[in-house]
Formats: sequence, structure tokens, C-alpha cells
Amino acid sequence: MKPHRFQTIYILLFSLLLADEPVFKIVPLGVKGGEDESNLSSYMVAPIHSDNFICLDAGTLHAGIVKAIDKGVFKKTAKYVLENNIKAYLISHAHLDHIAGLIINSPSDSPKNIYALPHVLDIIVDKYFSWDNWANFTDRGEEPKLNKYHLQSLYLDTEVAIQNTDMSVKVFELSHVNPYKSSAFLIRHNESSVLYLGDTGSDIIEKSTSLNYLWETIAPLIISKQLKAIFMEVSFPNSQPNNYLYGHLTPRLFFNESEVLESYLGENGLSDFPIIVIHRKPNGNNEEIIKSELLKNNVFNINLIFPEQGRLLTF
Repeated sequence: MKPHRFQTIYILLFSLLLADEPVFKIVPLGVKGGEDESNLSSYMVAPIHSDNFICLDAGTLHAGIVKAIDKGVFKKTAKYVLENNIKAYLISHAHLDHIAGLIINSPSDSPKNIYALPHVLDIIVDKYFSWDNWANFTDRGEEPKLNKYHLQSLYLDTEVAIQNTDMSVKVFELSHVNPYKSSAFLIRHNESSVLYLGDTGSDIIEKSTSLNYLWETIAPLIISKQLKAIFMEVSFPNSQPNNYLYGHLTPRLFFNESEVLESYLGENGLSDFPIIVIHRKPNGNNEEIIKSELLKNNVFNINLIFPEQGRLLTF
């Protein structure tokens, strides 16, 4: 029996509604790129119907969780969220503005995994969780090892399930003041993904092909609408000289990279695609200048999102 015409329309409309339903929820615990130690790079991410989050970088934890509680995102205490809702940390690189919150909160935290490239984990153990600097809460390095954090190495081109969550991660290498390396994380839940870039310089400045490889790899996910959003840093306004970028992007360089990405997508391939602008450095009024320069020169019609600490985002 053929479905009634109105039944067919209903099915189509229902399918469209499902397609527009958010897949991920994101809680920014810290959004800035420096100075304000209570608001440094850190983003909780979970499937929309789960409270099992990962934390992408961990510059700020407690202060950001408190902000999220104040905004009604969490109904539990900050201690409960830290211990029970954050199931793992993914650290893009070991600069303090991306890991200070993890170190400071480690005595109050619960056992969980820290995922990163091997050289990042080496820095975490050798420079931070050494007994000269801080108690060794990891399962590597100096004795006594307190074994609270299991350090899990990630390797390029290998997808890994994130323990105690319904997500997996694939890591990409980025250049952050060549030869120093940062990384990007492609987080997948079922057939949907979000992409988080740690600090990165432009390929042009870094004399690298890291971003080009990343754009070529993830372009099919944008075309198929499986990639829901990208986190991408813009640390300085366009007035920052190239020799003082320290492995970061400006709005001009952000759009240069957007042009490369769109070359793999086709014309208007980035139109209305969500890019979350992260890591704006708050020197003077730089944050507003960066925002203005991005909005003014957005010829790709990207859906530019400027996250606020503690305010829930869904994609």
C-alpha cells in the first residue's frame, strides 16, 4: 500500500527536524588566550543526551564550572561536575594556558585519562607532575606515582575510543612556532563530529603543510554535513606583526586558511558553517578588534561564534 500523500509529507518533515537536531553540547570553561587565569582555554564536550563529557584542554576548570552553574547549565556542585561529569582530558599542547586548571585541580579530581600526543605527555610528566613542581598524580615519571591520571598516548591517523564516553578521537599535528607542535582533535559521536584546533600558526608563516592536510582531510565531513562545528583560534588583531605572532592566527590569516579550506569544498562551501572563535588574547581592547575584523571581512559568510565562559552551545 502506498503511503498517503500527507503521511509522506509528515515523514519528510520529521526527517528534516531530526537532521536539524543538535548532536553535541559544549560548555566553555575558559575562552581567552592569556592574562585572565580564571578564563583560559577549556571546553567540555558531550553528546547532547549525555552528561559524560570530555574536556578539550584544561586551562581553567573550577572557575569555569562555577560560571556554568551560575548560568544554569549544571545543577550539581562544582566538585561533583569535576569528579563525575568530566571523564577525560584531551590536551592539545602543554603550554600553561591550556593545562594550568588540570594541574591546580588535580588534588580534588577523580581518576581519569589524559589523552595527548606522546611528546605532550612527556612535558606534562617531566615539567609539571614532578615532585619538585607538583605531586605526581600520573602513572608515569617520578616515584611515588599517585596513579590518579592514566596518560594515554595518541598517534596520528589512528582513531581511539575515549574511555567512559560515547565518543572517539583522531589527532592531527599542528605547527605552533615551528618546530614546536600543537594538535587538533576530531571528536566523533556516531556519524557526527566536531573539530577542535589547539594553538596554531598559519601554514604560510610556519612554513608548514599541517593545516592544508587537516583541511583536505575534514572537507568531506563538511560536505556530508557530518562535521557540526570547528573550534579555531584567532589570538591577535591584524596589526600584530608576523614576527610577533608566536604561532598564532590573526583575522587575515584565519580567512587565508578559510580560503584554503573552501578550495576543497567548492564555492560557498563555508556559507553558514559554524566556526567557534577561540583564544582571543585580551590585551587592551584586542578582543573587540579581533571580533570586528572578523565580522567585517567575512566574505565566506561563515557562522562566526564567539563563545562566552559558562554559556552552553549546541551543534
